[in-house]
Amino acid sequence: MTKLQKNEIVESLSNEFKDSQAIVVADYRGTSHKNLEALRIAAKEVGAKVQVAKNSLVSIALKNAGHEELELVGTNIFIWSEDQINACKIADKFASTNKDTFAIKAGVIEGKAADTATVNAFAKLPGREELLGMLAATWMAPVTNFTIGLDTLRKKKEEAA
Repeated sequence: MTKLQKNEIVESLSNEFKDSQAIVVADYRGTSHKNLEALRIAAKEVGAKVQVAKNSLVSIALKNAGHEELELVGTNIFIWSEDQINACKIADKFASTNKDTFAIKAGVIEGKAADTATVNAFAKLPGREELLGMLAATWMAPVTNFTIGLDTLRKKKEEAA
């Protein structure tokens, strides 16, 4: 790999990492190409990105993006997204289905280094769409209860008449 290619990779990753709220680092040693493609497809569906890159290049990209540096050793795959929860959920779900060959090592959430437990905790949180649904249900509850009460009152008056 030439120096120019390395600079392009670092620049590309730096730009991606500046916009991302979560970056998950995982060990993928032994994971089949077919499974990695499934991971990429699942990540793309939720707006996350997946890439394997040299640890030294990723360290430089993290530094350029203003994130805390991680100690990167071994074979690593990087998953990131603009939403903190999506990247964590994708990595956690894939790790649970491929326990023998895929393990979450660490991450960077909102620019701060995070351990495996933190990444897993973020993965358990409800996503943006789920939270919006819960909020809408909460807002609609009084209206729903009011209409149910009115309908019950109407039925009661019809029976009395």
